[in-house]
Amino acid sequence: MSRPTPLRDVHQSLGATLTDFAGWLMPLRYGSESAEHKAVREAAGLFDLSHMGEIFLTGPQAGEALDYALVGHLSALAPGRARYTMIVNERGGVLDDLIVYRLGDEEFMVVANASNYEKVGHELKNRAKAYDVVVEDRSDQYALIAVQGPRSQEILATLTDADLAGLKYYAGLPGLVDGRQALIARTGYTGEDGFELFVANQDAVPLWNALTAAGEPYGLQPAGLSSRDTLRLEAGMPLYGNELGADLTPFDAGLGRVVKFDKPGDFVGRSALEAVKDDPPRRRLVGLVAQGRRVPRHGYPVTKDGAVVGEVTSGAPSQSLGRPIAMAYVDTGAEAGLAVDIRGSHEPMDLVELPFYRRNK
Repeated sequence: MSRPTPLRDVHQSLGATLTDFAGWLMPLRYGSESAEHKAVREAAGLFDLSHMGEIFLTGPQAGEALDYALVGHLSALAPGRARYTMIVNERGGVLDDLIVYRLGDEEFMVVANASNYEKVGHELKNRAKAYDVVVEDRSDQYALIAVQGPRSQEILATLTDADLAGLKYYAGLPGLVDGRQALIARTGYTGEDGFELFVANQDAVPLWNALTAAGEPYGLQPAGLSSRDTLRLEAGMPLYGNELGADLTPFDAGLGRVVKFDKPGDFVGRSALEAVKDDPPRRRLVGLVAQGRRVPRHGYPVTKDGAVVGEVTSGAPSQSLGRPIAMAYVDTGAEAGLAVDIRGSHEPMDLVELPFYRRNK
């Protein structure tokens, strides 16, 4: 049985197509996913992300515990700031990619993917046993609503006195939004400017309705998982289970920069990651743009002169480029003359650097 979010009745009233995603009943689309995608690129989209996990670490050694548990240097994070990082196993394989917010001197919030947050919470509790810290999974207490798009600040500013203009990317601050207490974070997964609002479950429906009303003059539309996936793909952002997994290290995904070997002390996976950090990559994550109209999909083989040299991890039609696009792992040195085997037809691809799309800042 899929778990509903606090906004299930709202999604049903809007005629959303609901689907199971990581054990949650989530809106796939409300009508046209292309219209939702376009709204986020040109105006703003409203997303229910309440399936994400929120795990809190509090105590005098919370930062040190995270330094040991994760690959990043989280104790160096200033209060009010956030950082993208990862949790890996002893072999250096990625268990999840995370965003960590430092809420105070002794309080951090770790946001994990819906499919992994129970595993992440379990690992954090185990890894923090030697530290003076309390680890609590509070995922059931929070709803998460995102406003993403070039007009998101204008919309949110009608409902809060918080200093949105002064809020940097990958930062957060507490504030009232429509009179309801929220953590306002300037993060997102679409390639656009935007905000994520962490609120109590009982505030989710009234806040969604307030944002809907405030955003109507600006072109805000509710947006589902389908458009979120095409938006993040255009922005070259990895999806756990596609571009990331326990069989891949951060270096495999081209994200070795998140591994901080210069932080003090040991961390889980350090020895394994140090052993491979200077190795030439056997394969690399690349962007592919189809020369034709057929769409490469997850799991399709990438070929060169008929031989398999890689595999598509994510693929979809791109509205921004007007052509199908994909991310794929491809053998190093085999990047030219690529094609994707789409049901027996080797469709030619152009290789491009990621991301496919960058917003105008």
